[in-house]
Amino acid sequence: MFQWLRNRAKAFGFLRGNRRGFNYQQNFNLVNVKLKWVKDGVLDAVIAGERDLRAVCTIVSIISSDPRCCVPVYHLSCCRGQLGLSQDVRISAFVRRYPTIFDEFHVPDSGGTLVPWFSLTSEAQNIHQEELNILQQHRKDLVDRLCKLLMLTKERTLPLQTIDQLKWDMGLPYGYEHSMIPQLPELFSFCRLPDNRVGLRLVLWDDRLAVSDLQKNAAFQQKEDFKNGCLAFPVRFTRGFGLKRKCMEWLEEWQRLPYTSPYLDASHLDPRTDISEKRIVGVFHEFLHLTIGKKTERKNVSNLRKPLALPQKFTKVFERHPGIFYISKKCDTQTVVLREAYDRHILTRKHPLVDIRKSYLKMMQKGFLDRSRGLYKRRESAGLEEDALKNVFIDEFVDNGYKSEGDSESNLLSEYESDE
Repeated sequence: MFQWLRNRAKAFGFLRGNRRGFNYQQNFNLVNVKLKWVKDGVLDAVIAGERDLRAVCTIVSIISSDPRCCVPVYHLSCCRGQLGLSQDVRISAFVRRYPTIFDEFHVPDSGGTLVPWFSLTSEAQNIHQEELNILQQHRKDLVDRLCKLLMLTKERTLPLQTIDQLKWDMGLPYGYEHSMIPQLPELFSFCRLPDNRVGLRLVLWDDRLAVSDLQKNAAFQQKEDFKNGCLAFPVRFTRGFGLKRKCMEWLEEWQRLPYTSPYLDASHLDPRTDISEKRIVGVFHEFLHLTIGKKTERKNVSNLRKPLALPQKFTKVFERHPGIFYISKKCDTQTVVLREAYDRHILTRKHPLVDIRKSYLKMMQKGFLDRSRGLYKRRESAGLEEDALKNVFIDEFVDNGYKSEGDSESNLLSEYESDE
């Protein structure tokens, strides 16, 4: 499809090498083209189950980060905002769906009422340790991608709340603001934003990182296009997607417009032009390449409008370019997927964390099926005998004056509260 678009563009004479620079950019008005949304069952399957997987991985991180390696159910309820579950889902019922990942035991409170506590199964502990090893091994890649994310913004700064919303997509470790950021003072610093929120600022700009993924792959572009700066985006449509002749001709010409790097200042571009729209497409094409799964929820993108200095209704580019982006409507939300990153349902460039998440997903599926068959009833009964020992274990922490995470430090970061 991509090569066919190129040939068609030459046939219609859309390459105008003499029309370059600022004047060239401003002469192209924004063409009013509407393209229909067509369901892509293959990419929808990639999104299905993502919400529960994200919640499970977050709970695993919460439990493993606790000094006791186990938490009471009310602690998980306090972290509900981080899980992304609907309000009608009870935390305890959700955790019990996956007995291959979570072990349950009971501890009496001060009134003698048994309170559910949860820990990780040995298999889940092994996978989580493997995940931590991967994060350590690929630390440089993670830091570089976070730097590039901040480099996309106008002020090289993002609110921590915004980064929190992206940490699953970016593959940031749980508690990154406490564990990772303070170790890199030469790159990042916390700051107070004008709206009184806490932000993360990039201290050092690295020209080496200011190269987009499209520019890195410019070798696949035609030499004449690369020389003129008219880089084209890879285009893939859903099977059965039909374009009218008028839309095809517009797309051919649009692809021939100059490409503006998302890392360059584009304030001179008129937002009413196609060349400005191509720059916006380039920004999100690069942003999605920074994510682990080359996708993110649309609401996360909407929160980036001001930091990225984008015009109103900028997310319409997703509907106008269904060959570049796909909008999945699975899981009661809209998820923007970068089409070129997938060969059907498989990522063409897979981050090691993807396999870790697949391991969790397999465990979830097995645990859910086994529990529905009643295979865990016997185990739950036998587990009651171990509760007495675990009671003593928990009591030791209470007696030693263990403090909850509600105790805060008197610094900038302690005032930060996640909006997830």
